[in-house]
Amino acid sequence: QVRLVESGGGSVKTGESLKLSCTVIGGEIDMWAMGWFRQAPGREREFVASLSRRSGRTVYADFVEGRFTVSRDNAKDMVFLEMNSLKPEDTAVYFCARARLTTYVTARDQTEYNIWGQGTQVTVNS
Repeated sequence: QVRLVESGGGSVKTGESLKLSCTVIGGEIDMWAMGWFRQAPGREREFVASLSRRSGRTVYADFVEGRFTVSRDNAKDMVFLEMNSLKPEDTAVYFCARARLTTYVTARDQTEYNIWGQGTQVTVNS
């Protein structure tokens, strides 16, 4: 059974950086688009970024504003989300996910993903 495990979260101050990692266990990711989502307390889970299977195409949520970079290492079955210039409103649990179908290039909708990690907490203090 394929599992995704996120790591790299933590507590930082406004303007600082974090790099999240997503490790795939029991499977591969090279045939699928991958995505990052987040869920803040009291809010719905929302799209953050998506990356095509060979990193040729990326798409980001508007609130990213050039601060985040999604990348992948298919040889290691890992996906990353590098976050710079963090703001308190970036505080959330961050999830990585694998697309449901290999035909997706990138995907913004949660329903287009069927394998999810447990999430890693990111807290940004002002």
